[in-house]
Amino acid sequence: MSPPPLHVLTEAEKNELLLAQHEMIERLVARISELESLVGTPRKTSRNSHIPPSKDDFGKRGGKGGKPKAGKRPPREGKHRPLTETPDKTERIMAANCCHCGTDISSQAQHCRHRYDHIDLPPIRPIVTRIELFGARCGGCGRRYRAAAPAGMEPGTPFGPGIRSLLAYLHHSHHVSFERLSRIAAELFGLTISQGAIANAFRRMEAGMTAATKAITDKLLTAKIIASDETSTRTNGIAHWQWVFLSKDAVLHKIAPRRARSVAEEVLGGHQPDVWVSDRYAGQQELGKEHQVCLAHVLRDVQYAIDCGDTAFAPKVRDHLRWAIRIGKRRSSLKDTTLAAYAAKADNLLTRLVQMPVAHPAGRVLLKQIKAWRSKFFIFLTNRNVPATNNISEREIRPSVVFPKVTNGFRSDWGAQIHAGYRSVTGTARLSGKSALVAIRELVDGRFMVA
Repeated sequence: MSPPPLHVLTEAEKNELLLAQHEMIERLVARISELESLVGTPRKTSRNSHIPPSKDDFGKRGGKGGKPKAGKRPPREGKHRPLTETPDKTERIMAANCCHCGTDISSQAQHCRHRYDHIDLPPIRPIVTRIELFGARCGGCGRRYRAAAPAGMEPGTPFGPGIRSLLAYLHHSHHVSFERLSRIAAELFGLTISQGAIANAFRRMEAGMTAATKAITDKLLTAKIIASDETSTRTNGIAHWQWVFLSKDAVLHKIAPRRARSVAEEVLGGHQPDVWVSDRYAGQQELGKEHQVCLAHVLRDVQYAIDCGDTAFAPKVRDHLRWAIRIGKRRSSLKDTTLAAYAAKADNLLTRLVQMPVAHPAGRVLLKQIKAWRSKFFIFLTNRNVPATNNISEREIRPSVVFPKVTNGFRSDWGAQIHAGYRSVTGTARLSGKSALVAIRELVDGRFMVA
C-alpha cells in the first residue's frame, strides 16, 4: 500500500515519514557499498576456502562434472576377478561329443581347458526357534516351577543378536532409514519387523554403547597425539554439533548441543596430550602442549589470496608449505638430524617470508593470519607421528555428514547418542582391522573390547 499524499498528513506524520525514508536510504546505500566491494573478487570454492565441495558448481568453470578433456584415454592394464581359494563346491564337466564334428569322445582322457567361478546367494530366511519352557508344581515345597530360558533366547524381544547387529549396520553404516529397513527385512529376508521394533532394538544397545564409549574414552586419554574436528548436525530439529577425537588406538564421537571449547575439555577431563591436531577454530586451541594446525586449510586461504590477485607473497607461502608437506611424507626415510635441519630451514624461511613487505590487500590479510598461527605450522617436522593435515579427522567424520542428508537426521536425543556410540565402536574397531559388522556384533553379544 502506497503512503497517503503529503497534503493530507500532519506535520508530525510528515517528519516521521521523512525519517523512515532517510533510514531506508541509508540502509540501501550501505548495501550498495557492500555489493560494490565484492565486484571483482573471486568466488569462494572448496579449493580456496572451507566451503565443502558439495557447494561448488559442478560442470562450470572447468570443474568436476564438466566436459571431458580432449584426447584419447591411455590404455589400462586388464583386470579379472580372481578365483576363490576355497570353493564350496566343484563341478567337473566332461565333454561327451566333439563340438566341431560331433564324434563321441566320452571314452577319451580329458584335461581341464577352462576354469571359472559361478557365484550366487541362496534364499535368505530367518531361523525361527520356538522355545517351550516346561514346568509343574514341586512335590517338595508345593510351589510352581519352570525351566530356565536358554542363554541368549530369554523372553522379551524375539529378534536375536544377528538381526539387531545387521539392522544397526545397515542404518548407521549405509544410511538406510527405518522405513527402508522394514521393507528390506520383509522383501529380502522374509522378516516382518516394524519401524517401532527397529527403534526398540537400537534402544536396547544403549547400555552396551555407554560401556564401550567409556572404555574408548579411557583409551583415548592415554594418547600423546589427538586429532579432532567437528561438524554441524540436527537433533529433533535443533542445531547440534558432532565432535570426533582420534588417536592411533581409539576413535571417539560425541554429539553435543554446542560447539564450545568446553565439549573438548569435558572429554579430556584434565588430560593434556603432547600434540593436538585440528583446524584453526578457536574452540580447538590450547588443548595440547603443542598444536599442529591443518596445513590443508591454510593452503586454501593461500589459494584464495592468489585468486584475488596476490602474485608476490601468497605464491611463495604456497610453495613453501607444499615443500614442507613433501618433507613430512619422507620422514620415515630421514635421520633425526636431517629432519631437525629441515624443521629449522622451514621455520627460518617462513620467518623471512612474513618479514617481506606485502602490497596486495589479500596478501596483507593472509600475512596477518600467518603471523597469528606460524608457531603451529611445523610441529610435524619435529615429531614423526604428527600429521601435517587434519585429514584423518575429516575422513572419520564424513560418513556422519552424509548420514543426516539421507535419513533426515535424528528425531531423538537417544538416537543421536546411539549413532555417536556406533561410530565410536566401529571406528575404533577399524584401527585393529575389524569390520563394522563384526564390531557391532561383538557389542551386541557383550564381547566388544578396546585393543
